[in-house]
Amino acid sequence: MISATNLDRLAAAYEDALALEKSGRADEAAERYRFCLALDPDDRCGASVRLASMGMGDDPQKAPDPYVAMLFDQHADRFDDILTGQLGYAVPMQLADILDSDPVPRFARMLDLGCGTGLSGMTLGHLCDHATGVDLSEKMVDMADERACYDALYVNEAVHFLEEWRDAEGPEFAPFDLIVATDVLPYVGALEPLFAGVAANTIPGACFAFSSETLADEKFNSKPWRVTPNQRFAHHRDYLNRLLQDNDFKDISSFEDIIVRHEQGAPIPGWLVVAWKR
Repeated sequence: MISATNLDRLAAAYEDALALEKSGRADEAAERYRFCLALDPDDRCGASVRLASMGMGDDPQKAPDPYVAMLFDQHADRFDDILTGQLGYAVPMQLADILDSDPVPRFARMLDLGCGTGLSGMTLGHLCDHATGVDLSEKMVDMADERACYDALYVNEAVHFLEEWRDAEGPEFAPFDLIVATDVLPYVGALEPLFAGVAANTIPGACFAFSSETLADEKFNSKPWRVTPNQRFAHHRDYLNRLLQDNDFKDISSFEDIIVRHEQGAPIPGWLVVAWKR
């Protein structure tokens, strides 16, 4: 647990680092970000991600949980306006269009990983008999609850939730035939645990639908995933394909090039994937 004094020091150091980075003083900014990590190894500021985005540190395996929770808690009240208005995000609606035209018209049990305020619950709920949502941000879950588009809601990290659900006993912990993750992968680098968790909690014939950001091939530098200059994670198409095959989601009905969102007016390319488990 970080002390109140160190929290104040952390906030000041992080603000200094941001200002230095924006002014082009990368070496000094990196020094301050490293100081943030020394003060707070849990990295609630996401300093490790900032360092990687600057090319001044190794890519972390994922964005730190405390950082993601704090980020979304802070923006929960304005989240929909920011995401769909300012950033032009429409992935849940695009996914609904794909699934509406798919030969499987309805699902018994949907799990929405990273449910946020419930955008996917609202757009996909008509396809499901039962919908469960999970998100790391308690404030996001509270807002999703107000929308009443889920039958069950949980505050948890996605992989932890999948592991706990797999090991739980009782009919209420039945597997799913639709799992969606429509803005989760940009906060995770190494996807093996996530895909394994999805496989462990789905029945044969289940659908796994997700979005991912990407980069030009040469920017991956022969790596399967990278932190982008926007402090998010991008994944190579070949990496996603391999993980789907390794986890028995071998029937891929959609692997679309999409614009996931816009950052500072620039389109961010990505994938919208729908795959079925054999």
